[in-house]
Formats: sequence, C-alpha cells, structure tokens
Amino acid sequence: MTTVNSENSKSSFDGLKWTITVLLLAAVIVGNYLYGEETHVVLRVAILLVLAALAVLSAAFTEKGKTFIGFAKDARLEVRKVVWPTRQETVQTTLIILAVSTIVGLVLWGLDGIFVRVVSFITTSI
Repeated sequence: MTTVNSENSKSSFDGLKWTITVLLLAAVIVGNYLYGEETHVVLRVAILLVLAALAVLSAAFTEKGKTFIGFAKDARLEVRKVVWPTRQETVQTTLIILAVSTIVGLVLWGLDGIFVRVVSFITTSI
C-alpha cells in the first residue's frame, strides 16, 4: 500500500512539474510576442533563454524527463563505441560511389537513347 501512495504522489508532482514547464514555455512565447519591440533585443533574448532553460530543467525532473536523460546518456555511450572510418577509407568509398554512379548514369543514358530511337522508328513507320 505504501508503493501505491508514493506512485500517486510522484505522478501528482509530475503533473505539477509539467504544468510549470508548460507555463514557462507559454511565458516564453507570450513574452516574446508582447515585448518584441519594447525591450532591447539582447535583454529580451537573455530573459527568454533563462525561461526556456527553466522549462527544460523543470521537465528534466519529471519521470519522463529522467527516462529521456538516461536514454540520451546511453545513446552517447553507444556512439563512443562506434568505430569510425579513417580519412583514407572515407575518400576511397566516396570515389567508388562516384565511379559506380557515373557508370550507371552512362548506361541509363545509353539505354534511353536506344529506346528513344526505337520508339521514334516505330512511331514514324506506322
């Protein structure tokens, strides 16, 4: 029974945190609209960035936010495990792709020329 109460309190606090997040983001949008021309640009951008950072911080403390942060950390670890190709391998692969694309393009151009001549021969002789 204790776990149910703690889950309910977590979800109610999550709702409060999401409400704060939405209100902060609404304040960013409304503030940018209302004070678009009245305040100095640097001051307005600084205030809007602070409000947006607070909104992100508020969202990060929710359960879904913590899950997302964990996912992002795991993804970063996986990216570090990737064996990236060397510059030489990248250049060689790029040149191979360019050569094959050029050859295929020339073959298709030749086939197109043949088909155009065949169709024109058929249509003019009828």
